[in-house]
Amino acid sequence: MSIPRNEYPRPQFVRRDWLNLNGAWEFEIDPGDSGRERGLLDKPLSGTITVPFCPESKLSGIGNTDYLNVVWYRRSATIPKEWAGRQVMLHFQGCDYDTTVWVNGHEVVRHRGGWTPFSASLKGVAQAGETMTIVVRARDFSRTGAMPMGKQSSAFANNGCHYTRTTGIWQTVWLEPVSPVHMGRPRVTPNVPASKFELIVPVVAFGESRKGHAIRATLKKGGESIATAQVQADIELSPRIDLPVPEQHRTLWAPGEPFLYDIDLELLDPSGKSIDSATTYGGLRSVSIDGKAVTINGKSVFQRLVLDQGYYPDGILTAPSDQALIDDITLSMSAGFNGARLHQKVFEERFLYHADRLGYLCWGEFGDWGIDRDHPAPTYVTQWLEALHRDYSHPSIIGWCGLNETSQELSDAVSPLSDLTHAFFLAAKAIDPTRPVLDASGYSHRVPQTDIYDCHDYDQDPATVCARHAGTSENNVFINAGGGKGAKSWSVGYRGQPYFVSEFGGAWWNPAAKPEDPSWGYGDRPKTIDEFYERFAGLCAALLENPAHFGYCYTQLTDVYQEQNGIFLFDRSSKFDLARLRAAQQKRAAIEGD
Repeated sequence: MSIPRNEYPRPQFVRRDWLNLNGAWEFEIDPGDSGRERGLLDKPLSGTITVPFCPESKLSGIGNTDYLNVVWYRRSATIPKEWAGRQVMLHFQGCDYDTTVWVNGHEVVRHRGGWTPFSASLKGVAQAGETMTIVVRARDFSRTGAMPMGKQSSAFANNGCHYTRTTGIWQTVWLEPVSPVHMGRPRVTPNVPASKFELIVPVVAFGESRKGHAIRATLKKGGESIATAQVQADIELSPRIDLPVPEQHRTLWAPGEPFLYDIDLELLDPSGKSIDSATTYGGLRSVSIDGKAVTINGKSVFQRLVLDQGYYPDGILTAPSDQALIDDITLSMSAGFNGARLHQKVFEERFLYHADRLGYLCWGEFGDWGIDRDHPAPTYVTQWLEALHRDYSHPSIIGWCGLNETSQELSDAVSPLSDLTHAFFLAAKAIDPTRPVLDASGYSHRVPQTDIYDCHDYDQDPATVCARHAGTSENNVFINAGGGKGAKSWSVGYRGQPYFVSEFGGAWWNPAAKPEDPSWGYGDRPKTIDEFYERFAGLCAALLENPAHFGYCYTQLTDVYQEQNGIFLFDRSSKFDLARLRAAQQKRAAIEGD
């Protein structure tokens, strides 16, 4: 039987040896969270599930969309004997939401957060050649309003723009052997003016000496080594390495014209022997701000983005295959978009890998809907920091936005939402000073120094949209608020930052829908498909022709359950003539110049 989702799950830090643990696991739902008392830690579970698909999904073999407050997993795995002498790491790419993992009866890790990966060292618990038992408990009390759920519905059924929940394991589980002293995930920063890559490579050495160790990095282009650098690994906790790009080998990464350099990393012991090796990659590109323009490699590039929510009919939050991730990018590009807002979800890392390869622009976001913004918990920022750390090195990411459609009027009183928004903004700026950060997308800007300012404008009349945004050049921007009330009292003042309409369009179109089917889109439904084309072209033109807008984001790439305003149907089949949609977006944007 083939292993589902058997591609390497961490493409920006690849080691040769690994073992995929996807496939059949024992499984049991624990509605009363009494499993520990009932001995589920120590006995076989009652059912079976296919990992990495969540139990709500068809692909899991379960398909239970009720509230699954607590679920348990269990399986045995044999650690390859060839891994002798190395420490074994157990990795979870994503498990929603509050996870505890035991191996051979020993608790090895706890993690809170459904969007980000976590790992456990099995040192002293399991070793090469042994068969071990892994038990996982995932708690997911989705009705509490106290966790970042993204678009997962806290109500029983799908409703509005809230969709089927995901509980438990929803990304790959895998094993990896590492040397007692080994490298951690590198940070790769391109420096275009200096024509080099700046690397930070942590060295992990719990209880081991780092004395005399070194790290060697080799830059490759087309398989050919073009630069090498070596630094000591025992003076700094995270050694820093500069890898120059020789002028004759200098090729920039750009939207639609991506180029990736390969980077080999080696950790050397005091004798010069390589005791750990891995590969990563980098794209030589810069992101900056010039007045109201956002530039890539010093050039104003209008961002023709589409809202991508990353849902699938059979896998829910999990793509059914690696090819499905690629297909979503190529479908978007075929319709004329050059990037996406990865909306209310921290996407699988392999999506970003493919975006890197295909030259597809991405805004890194967080699935913050569901958190209690009036009583913010430290764990919210912790999870955002984990997402930033995971995705820092992807060249396709050209901006960050941690919050979406926050809503609270400004006042003299202390505002927990303002504190939370500022914390998310500062976290992104601290982790990554190389990209612009939007404090909160939509209509509640609370950080005066936010790099980007935006609005959501779902008016369906191109003339109205054009008129609303005509004053952007004079800093008289359109600011909207949820429900249309108190618009300007929801946001700090605009200071001339780059501005874009980060959600627009969203027109309903699904002629195959039956009258009794739940479905919706924004505004009045087009009466004919030609009316849709006219509306789409008019709305795009209204924003493309504005000399003070650096981009837009059309809602949305695909239908998602009852929300039927996508460019494609939920199963990714076509609705429209893509050539017409592409042609509507090809006009040179005013901010791009001649």
